Amino acid sequence: IGKSVTSIGYSAFYGCTSLTSITIPDSVTSIGDYAFQGCTSLTSATIGNGVTSIGSYAFEDCTGELIINSKIVETDYTYSDYPMDHINSYTSGWLYGSKFTKLTIGDNITKIGDYVFYKCTSLTSVTIPDSVTSIEEYAFSDCTSLTSITIPNSVTSIGERAFYYCTSLTSVYCKPTTPPNGVSLMFGNASGRKIYVPTASVSAYKAATYWKDYASYIVGYNF
Repeated sequence: IGKSVTSIGYSAFYGCTSLTSITIPDSVTSIGDYAFQGCTSLTSATIGNGVTSIGSYAFEDCTGELIINSKIVETDYTYSDYPMDHINSYTSGWLYGSKFTKLTIGDNITKIGDYVFYKCTSLTSVTIPDSVTSIEEYAFSDCTSLTSITIPNSVTSIGERAFYYCTSLTSVYCKPTTPPNGVSLMFGNASGRKIYVPTASVSAYKAATYWKDYASYIVGYNF
């Protein structure tokens, strides 16, 4: 897609079943509803940092790796099981039905907003950059295939139920030496899970508000 393009329209690449890779340049500010729906061979998608609007079901049935450089992931959404026309009003409309297994978030992102990856049930791998300072409520809730997550040093707060109902999540690697501000049920039911924190900070984590709810799962780790 050329750098003079500013928008990708409604159903623009709908059903292009042989399309395997797409790179959306920084010049693009909007991606329409169903833009890549049914691109069942699309295994690599990179979203440039100019995108501010993505329509419902834009990447339904797409698999593989999603690289997001756009700050659209900083938007706070309101959840609905049935995404409507605009992502700013209804959460995860553009990811609804997608089957991306790997997520890489660009290093210009400072916040992962409310519900932004809610119910991304195929995600198994997530890379969060050191630029992120907050992970908001329900950000990765119901990501039932996610097995491991690393929370970088830069994170200072984790929202309510941010990793709630991540039923396959067995390992959380939390790098900050000072426990991030937590909220109730940020990890949901952590049964069978290990939360690895800096060895010197184990006592601080076990005593911190809301972290102490997971005290029996917190263990030291030399990062």
